[in-house]
Amino acid sequence: MQPNQPIFNSPNRSMSLRPYSATILAACGLIMIGIGLYFILVRPSFLPEDARNAGASLKEIQAVAPGFARWLGRVFWVLGGYIAATGILTLYIATTSFRTRAKGVGVAVGAAGIASIGMMAAVNVLINSDFKLPLIGLGLLWTSAAVLYWRNL
Repeated sequence: MQPNQPIFNSPNRSMSLRPYSATILAACGLIMIGIGLYFILVRPSFLPEDARNAGASLKEIQAVAPGFARWLGRVFWVLGGYIAATGILTLYIATTSFRTRAKGVGVAVGAAGIASIGMMAAVNVLINSDFKLPLIGLGLLWTSAAVLYWRNL
């Protein structure tokens, strides 16, 4: 049996013996869905690193702009929705066109990785976020999926 030969002969089954890249990309999608849900359901409007980067305490910010925390919380709902949507689409692509190597999917996944987790990780490094290492890890995971894809694994 060839390494990428389908396990099942059914036309509805396109699983291969070595779908490493698709499996890793699917994991990235699930992680992004989790990040999105964190932003929507759990993340407070202000983290300690936010005050550090703003150069003002939460009390000082609230004194100048009392509605800022409420507004920022809603911004994070929107951001979380976009992160979760990216994860949902990534998961879908990983289990369909990435697995079957549809034309152009490798370039699309690479560009989406740079624009999504790549940008998020880069900005978190730039601001010295407390979350930079997990985001760098997710970026490396996404990169490994792309590299394995290009190596037909």
